[in-house]
Amino acid sequence: MEEPEMQLKGKKVTDKFTESVYVLANEPSVALYRLQEHVRRSLPELAQHKADMQRWEEQSQGAIYTVEYACSAVKNLVDSSVYFRSVEGLLKQAISIRDHMNATAQGHSPEELPPPSSA
Repeated sequence: MEEPEMQLKGKKVTDKFTESVYVLANEPSVALYRLQEHVRRSLPELAQHKADMQRWEEQSQGAIYTVEYACSAVKNLVDSSVYFRSVEGLLKQAISIRDHMNATAQGHSPEELPPPSSA
C-alpha cells in the first residue's frame, strides 16, 4: 500500500475512534439531561398528586372516625333499651300516682279511685 492511502485509512480509523469516544463520553450526559428534563416537567404534577392524596387520606380518616363513633353510639343505644323500658315504667307509675293524688285532692274518696297502676 502506498503511504497516502495508509494515512487516509489511519485518519478514518482515528476519526471514527474519536467520534465513538466522543459519543460514549457524551451519551451519559445526554441521558442525564433528558432525565433531568423529565423530572423537572413531571415533579410539580407529582407533588400536587401527593398533596391531594394526603388531603383525601385525612378526609377519609375523619369520615372513618365519624362512622365508628356513630356505630358506637347506636350500639350504646341498643344496649340501653333496658334502661329506657325501666324509665318508661317509672314514668307510667308516676303519672298514675299523680292522677291518683289529683283525684284525691279534688275530694274523691280513695275507694272511688282506681288503685295506682304498678308498671
